[in-house]
Amino acid sequence: MKIEMTENYRMNYLSNFSKQHPFITILFAFQLFRLLLLPFFGLMPQDAYYTFYGEHLALSYFDHPGMIGYLLRLFITIFGKHVFVIKLTDFVVTSATLFAFYNLAGLFLSKRKQNLAIALFGSTFLASVISTISTPDVPLLLFWTLSLIAIYHAVFMRQKLAWLLAGLLMGLAFDSKYTAVLLQFGLILFLVFSNKYRKNLLSGWFWLAMLISILVTFPVFYWNYQHDFVSFLFQSKTRTGDISKFQLKPTLFLGTIGTQMFLLLPVAFCGLVLFAFKFIKKVLFKWTLPSDEILFLLCFFLPGFLGFFLISPIYWVKINWMMPSYITGLIFLAVFIGTKSAKVNIWLAAILHVAFAIEVIFYPIQIKSDDTWFGWNQLANRVEILQKSYPNTFIFSADGYKTSAELSFFLSQKIYAQNIFNQPALQFDYVGTNVLLLQGKNALFIDSDPGFHDLLKSKIVPPELKTYFNKIEQLEPIIIKNGNQNVRKFWVYYCKGYQVLK
Repeated sequence: MKIEMTENYRMNYLSNFSKQHPFITILFAFQLFRLLLLPFFGLMPQDAYYTFYGEHLALSYFDHPGMIGYLLRLFITIFGKHVFVIKLTDFVVTSATLFAFYNLAGLFLSKRKQNLAIALFGSTFLASVISTISTPDVPLLLFWTLSLIAIYHAVFMRQKLAWLLAGLLMGLAFDSKYTAVLLQFGLILFLVFSNKYRKNLLSGWFWLAMLISILVTFPVFYWNYQHDFVSFLFQSKTRTGDISKFQLKPTLFLGTIGTQMFLLLPVAFCGLVLFAFKFIKKVLFKWTLPSDEILFLLCFFLPGFLGFFLISPIYWVKINWMMPSYITGLIFLAVFIGTKSAKVNIWLAAILHVAFAIEVIFYPIQIKSDDTWFGWNQLANRVEILQKSYPNTFIFSADGYKTSAELSFFLSQKIYAQNIFNQPALQFDYVGTNVLLLQGKNALFIDSDPGFHDLLKSKIVPPELKTYFNKIEQLEPIIIKNGNQNVRKFWVYYCKGYQVLK
């Protein structure tokens, strides 16, 4: 009888809680959904690549700073090297981000609007992406949000020590991803336009915060100094070169709209654009600035949001580049959006997340790309078995990083990338690889065919293989199945006599 009463009490408590706090209940429901989905989610190439970061600890890395790699290394050290642990890292860090976001929203909004804001954010695919896929954006959004809380306390509440914390957190955000520099930019922009708080620009505490943020990023700069600033050049020179060509491609702009609408879903995205446009129009044509609170939100939202949209007609803007901007963007949206509109967005999110779960668990729609979670473990098992028939071979691929990183995760041996062909191989070039030691050895080359149409061997042998190996034998392709359906294909080449060319 006592147990029954306890169960009834729990049920009544949960029922009353959901009625009194519907938006918080929505957040918990989405997070529980994501947690239950984790065991079904395979390893994405990004997961494997940033795990590779963590397995080769360094002050920084070729593509990005190393925070995501450090976090993955920490969780793997504690819980072991498993796909679920990789996903759990993203889920735990993102849960911390949601908690930080809730506290940040409470600084600007009433309790009802604060709950609405967290439900909007927590139900988006933005939250799902960073909860399930390891990218530098996972720690970036956490430290970005924490930085904004510290900055708020420093500026609005005049807490001097908060400046020190803000500097530390802004530095850690930069140690996660270079786009965190928009934090300092947004802070300066806010102080310049705010009549009330502009005097902080002359404050020693402000400049001390800036100094601390720079000192915290020292490992990233020092690593770049040691490696001829290769990471900064990779992230800037290549992209600015493409942008400078200024070739208008409207499809890129439409693609950016589509990907961002996917992240936030239509109601939230369109509402954000609409309300932001109204404020921009008011500033430009009436020379009227919003309140300091709204100005603060916009200064950390508009630079990244508008900046990337401005280049989107001439350059492909990746889906995650605008993510940090949405932290204050969604709080800004919550100020104006109605409850009915928010619920429409949340219901649409729920429906689409169910469809997403079906795709993750059953994989009914084949993804014609290597950016998929499906089949990598099968591939590694097949390659491991194949290697036993061709002993004393090394394994490599040359598709950027995806196949090499995945095989590196699942196989207990060193996997090589296109550095075998003396081509740039991202972080694979910075882990002490000496290809001279492979002189004369045989290899298995694994080449993905993401858009395959048949199960036949390739009619073309990659010319690089002929250049770097004495003899090439194409083996039967590896076919990855989902039940009885063929869903992925990898060409396999047995390469004899590796020749190191300079």
